[in-house]
Amino acid sequence: MRVGLTGGIGAGKSEVARILESLGAYIIDTDQLAREAVAPGSDGFRAIARTWPQVVRDGALDRAALASIVFADPSAREKLNAIVHPFVRRLATDREARARSGQPIVHVVPLLFETGYADRCDASIVVIAPEAQRIERIVQRDRATAEQVRARMQAQMDPDEARRRATYVIENNGDRAALREQTAAIFRLLATTPPKAG
Repeated sequence: MRVGLTGGIGAGKSEVARILESLGAYIIDTDQLAREAVAPGSDGFRAIARTWPQVVRDGALDRAALASIVFADPSAREKLNAIVHPFVRRLATDREARARSGQPIVHVVPLLFETGYADRCDASIVVIAPEAQRIERIVQRDRATAEQVRARMQAQMDPDEARRRATYVIENNGDRAALREQTAAIFRLLATTPPKAG
């Protein structure tokens, strides 16, 4: 059973992933894989360096400089996604081989629907949270301004559209016990649902 887990920035998908892992799921974090895909010396790194040489500092990516480019320009963001996502998918497929037989595999993917990654999954989960709470979390976590957080939000799918597309929806209002309860209920369903054929 391959599951895609997503949610807008600050919605709480990382916390849901931790809960799912504690319940027995095998977690593949594509943000982590994306960092591997563009590590110094990698093919992904070289492709980015050719496209935006100004974001390379002392042989490594200046992530803040790259983010300021791609969050301000949708075409640059598409170009970056076209470079990184094929490498991420390859790494994710390699990681799946490490899961135990029958263990639900959860791919944590910020752009699950936008990139077509959901098509590889048997089911999808979206984490939804109030916008004000999301902004507050990211301002505190990343020391970003509210304006920077809103710009990043605008680059992601509208939560109502993600809700419509997802198999399961988790409402995260900040109550950890409720979050765990909802997540555990979905995990029980995933553990007893056969994967799609093919």
